[in-house]
Amino acid sequence: MGSTLKVDNIVGTSGTSAPITLSGDTATLGSGVAMAANHSGVKTALNASGTAPIYACRAWVNFNGTGTVAIRGSGNVSSVTDNGTGDYTINFTTDMSDVNYCIAGSSGGQGGTSNGAVYQYDQATAKSQSLFRILIVNSSGNVTDTPQIAIAVFR
Repeated sequence: MGSTLKVDNIVGTSGTSAPITLSGDTATLGSGVAMAANHSGVKTALNASGTAPIYACRAWVNFNGTGTVAIRGSGNVSSVTDNGTGDYTINFTTDMSDVNYCIAGSSGGQGGTSNGAVYQYDQATAKSQSLFRILIVNSSGNVTDTPQIAIAVFR
């Protein structure tokens, strides 16, 4: 069960200054640096330039799509379900705020196996706030398993 802590200031142990002041989605540090998502300090840290907003990856997974499906690494992905040849369901650890997220992915082979394109499954029930379904399709148009599948989700 989660908890919410609501504060306006966090004061250091000396009690003489407020090292962090919170206002909306902005935290101002004691040094006077405000760290909103599109702040220039954040952009510098991420090597981003220009005025376009920054949108972070909300979930990612790298998994083996052949044999027994195995996640190699992930962020905000609790599991991958093998629905059959080249057909997978990716389950989020923490739900997305809505279904308007973007799925980007790649898949490939090893040792002579073919690469495949990643497609979002087209059934209405195959994308929700908690999961989405993908198909891996080779250049001949056949659904296929590949040993390297990597997916990123942006919102």
